[in-house]
Amino acid sequence: MNAGSVLVVDDNKNVLSALRILLENYFGSVHLLTTPNQLSSKLKELSPDVVLLDMNFSAGINTGNEGIYWLSEIKKYDADLPVVLFTAYADIDLAVKALKEGASDFVVKPWDNAKLVATLQAAYSLRQSRKEVKHLREKQDALNRVLQKNEICWGESPVMRKLYDMVRKVAKTDANVLIIGENGTGKEIVARELHHVSSRNNEAFVAVDMGAITGSLFESELFGHVKGAFTDARTDRAGKFEAAQGGTLFLDEIGNLDYPLQAKLLTVLQSRQIVRVGGNRPIPVDIRLVCATNRNLFQMVQNNEFREDLMYRINTILIEIPPLRNRKEDIPLLANFFLDRYASKYAKTGLKLAMPAIKKLESYHWPGNVRELQHAIEKAVILCEENEIQPSDFVLRKQEGNGVNFEQLTLDGAEKLLIENSMKRNNGNMSAIAAELGISRPTLYSKIKKYNL
Repeated sequence: MNAGSVLVVDDNKNVLSALRILLENYFGSVHLLTTPNQLSSKLKELSPDVVLLDMNFSAGINTGNEGIYWLSEIKKYDADLPVVLFTAYADIDLAVKALKEGASDFVVKPWDNAKLVATLQAAYSLRQSRKEVKHLREKQDALNRVLQKNEICWGESPVMRKLYDMVRKVAKTDANVLIIGENGTGKEIVARELHHVSSRNNEAFVAVDMGAITGSLFESELFGHVKGAFTDARTDRAGKFEAAQGGTLFLDEIGNLDYPLQAKLLTVLQSRQIVRVGGNRPIPVDIRLVCATNRNLFQMVQNNEFREDLMYRINTILIEIPPLRNRKEDIPLLANFFLDRYASKYAKTGLKLAMPAIKKLESYHWPGNVRELQHAIEKAVILCEENEIQPSDFVLRKQEGNGVNFEQLTLDGAEKLLIENSMKRNNGNMSAIAAELGISRPTLYSKIKKYNL
């Protein structure tokens, strides 16, 4: 299916007719305009993805100044809207001036059909990439507004105070950071806070779940691709590295990255440039890299499952988030933090936690960590019919593990046990298991394969 909308502005009706016939084969819609005087209203009405703009409209005038003027008017309306200029006079100085003023490209009449279509399609791809980056920045702005309202609760335990101070110290640099910790401890929250208090906070924070990316899509997702690189590559597309330009790239579940793909990631991190799939032009990238995993990368290096050079490349600074069971003094604070959030969300203001309820929370082992506590509080707020939440309002898992000492479990051992127990409770329903554990289905399949479950 053809995609994209093109607005052609030219005073030659024969040119317009020819372009309509040509371009309708490649774009979703083609709009024609014989005079630029209606540009303002047409831009608002049509919201085109690309504008093909003639440079001369007055008889006997071929300076191109008219095109430059209307180019500036389009840029005032939408600075990100790609404009390809169209003229019968090949003037290098004029072309350079037009590009400096913001034109995407320059096409000379009489035109070559294939070259014109390729130029417009490249401009359309540029438009899509700009929209994606703008969307990411809007999401980041919204997140920043939330963070500025103190929507993060770190806790008051000594270990979390130390972690809080470390995040703020590290955020001032561009050092690569590796965050480790069990599922549900808040690794992405810490990564976002690193971005929020850094000098890059006005640019995008781009998160990628490495466990959910298949090997065949790895390069396309991270590095982008050019049109025709593979069967479904209908347009050029920027990857996650380009989307995070100037900002922070967060690679979650980095320990799940297949060994052959680790070399490709290492090459990019060393050269600080990417090449899109199917392309040959190196593109410099300026990103702050933050990675996270719940796996023991040092042990994986010993087992030849993770490249040692990549591990040290991403591990300039190591931040370890302790499990909730090791900082139980933070549970009342966290519980009341989430209580305030969900009491407001569900219009149950004034709701409180009874002391026996807090004691019950403190005595639980929290295999799902802070994420599980958050979900437990939300359910309790929904179920509670009084002004005080009682122990009976909490639906917690039984202390499972067949006598296993959770304090002595490794990260991998605890994760395997959690998955096994969840599989039993949900009778092998993968969607239910993934939802309960707070991970994606591809990540769940990867872990099941890892632990031979």
